[in-house]
Amino acid sequence: MLPLLWLGLFGGCADPSRVAPEPACRIEPGALGEVVARAGVADEQGAPEIASGYRRGMRAARARSFMVVTANPLASRTGCEVLSHGGTAADAAVAVQMVLGLVEPQSSGLGGGAFALYFDAARGTVQAYDGRETAPIASTADDLRWISDQQRRAPQPDARGSGRSIGTPGVVRMLELLHGDHGRLAWKPLLQPSIDLAREGFSVSPRLAASIAGSRAQLQRDAQASAYFLDPVGRGRPTGFRLTNPAYADTLQRLAEDGPGALYAGPIARDIVEKAQASRGDGPQAIPLTPGRLQLSDLAGYRAVRREPVCTTYRAYWICGAPPPSSGGMTVAAVLGVLEALPIQRLPPSHVDAEGGRPALEAVHLIAEAERLAYADRDRYIADTDFVALPGGSPSRLLDKAYLASRAALLRADRSMGTATAGRFEDAPGGMDATPEHGTSHISIVDREGNALAMTSSVESAFGSFHMTHGFVLNNQLTDFSAAPADAHGAALANRIEPGKRPRSIMAPTLVFDRASDGGRGALRMVTGSPGGSAIAQYVVKTLVGVLDWQLDAQQASALMNFGATNTPRTTLGGEHPLLEGDADPLVDGLRRLGHQVSTAAYASGVATIVRARRDGEDEWQGGADPRREGIALGDAPRP
Repeated sequence: MLPLLWLGLFGGCADPSRVAPEPACRIEPGALGEVVARAGVADEQGAPEIASGYRRGMRAARARSFMVVTANPLASRTGCEVLSHGGTAADAAVAVQMVLGLVEPQSSGLGGGAFALYFDAARGTVQAYDGRETAPIASTADDLRWISDQQRRAPQPDARGSGRSIGTPGVVRMLELLHGDHGRLAWKPLLQPSIDLAREGFSVSPRLAASIAGSRAQLQRDAQASAYFLDPVGRGRPTGFRLTNPAYADTLQRLAEDGPGALYAGPIARDIVEKAQASRGDGPQAIPLTPGRLQLSDLAGYRAVRREPVCTTYRAYWICGAPPPSSGGMTVAAVLGVLEALPIQRLPPSHVDAEGGRPALEAVHLIAEAERLAYADRDRYIADTDFVALPGGSPSRLLDKAYLASRAALLRADRSMGTATAGRFEDAPGGMDATPEHGTSHISIVDREGNALAMTSSVESAFGSFHMTHGFVLNNQLTDFSAAPADAHGAALANRIEPGKRPRSIMAPTLVFDRASDGGRGALRMVTGSPGGSAIAQYVVKTLVGVLDWQLDAQQASALMNFGATNTPRTTLGGEHPLLEGDADPLVDGLRRLGHQVSTAAYASGVATIVRARRDGEDEWQGGADPRREGIALGDAPRP
């Protein structure tokens, strides 16, 4: 149960006529599945957060009018309760993110950033929200390469663990903007569930315990992180340990009383800057740290931004994603644009079961090749468009149907291309930059009015920069910039560091709509997204194809074996999946015969999917949570 009486708390805010009288937010049998032992640490390219196994046998959740899917049951329950008592998807997103920052601090939180897409059902509009961190105004081009022009040594102890990686946090300002546009309930009570949970405590989950154990040495550099995540002798908090976070509760209480601006000025802001500028760790490992460039003026001047989403057609659907500085929306759209010319619909998985079945060899080959082409263009051209223009000045040239059809013609059915070449655009020269990205969490929500939110939030790598203040960790998002300003040939990199710039991301929150008879956007069909670092676009593409082309349900598509490629010769198959028989699997052998280098490491996607489906002639919502993390889908009671 949640530690508050929702109806009494929201009584002055919500319209009583909107309060659901029927039972809601119950965890149904089969929602959690059965954990199978395939856990382990994934490799750096695909999923740098720890891989925490796979829950076999999960079934799609069903709901009549609203649903929320997150990476943690406590967060899903909180969001579902907000929706059941009249809140909008925007209201639920605020409450959910505050809980995730407490129970899943390795992935997202107050010290990080986010991208969101919001569908306003009454207006029929889709709006993108950019809460990406920004580089400090004092940043220099080589901040991630060396300490200074005079001290050309790498930042200490490394770029990530130094203060140089810490960008101006953006998620709180983004939630403020989103809530102001689309919220119905007051801001303050939306923070109360996480305040109570932080004070009363929660049980450390297996995933959090494993993440703490994997980062134990780095957490010891920071006194607050060490005291919170480790016991007095330096061991990580174990699974089941009741963890309280009074500092986080105090921070949220201040945000509740004084508003989101309390993070960007005053004592909290001063302590964020002090942490970023520290020259030595204050924990048990008091090692030298290279100070960051963050200043109070960076926090005071931060603004979240409304942007136009990237929307393109795919077969009978409209797909809308996040625009730059996220590359996720354009990368997903480019992959789908290439696949549109290929027979993917005729290549469904075989032996379809609760885990999504076994992907066909030809489908994996073609989708991975399409992803190589899309990542090649992404690596060369996409960055913060407030600083570096796209070819033609908008997404349309890279996503032009004729251009993508010409890219599809480069694919061979009998051989992998290994590494793709980016398309050539004379008005957008530049070097290739495949800087890897890391951690993250994803939220998918539909409320009873049909408003929908897809939101991906992050502190970048697990536990961000390992700096902690006021109960939350600070991001290391600036390492998403290319460390060098130019490539080996001297060509400027689009994703180089510049003062005030937002680092490129691959986060890909996605909304899908039917294509109406007039060609425009029709009814909402699907909400999805995933964490997973550089592989996020692959996880989202897999899920979209699973639902739209292969008619899998929301849970099957989320559970389906992970596969795909960035622009390298390596193709990944998620070794955590129970239907993959390791290196001896026929799918592995088949890909190698086509020239793929195959990795079967365990991967840590976190797909959260909601799909509109028909049952007995009526619409309902299906929810699917990735079995590779700990999340669940919750909603109101389905129709009998």
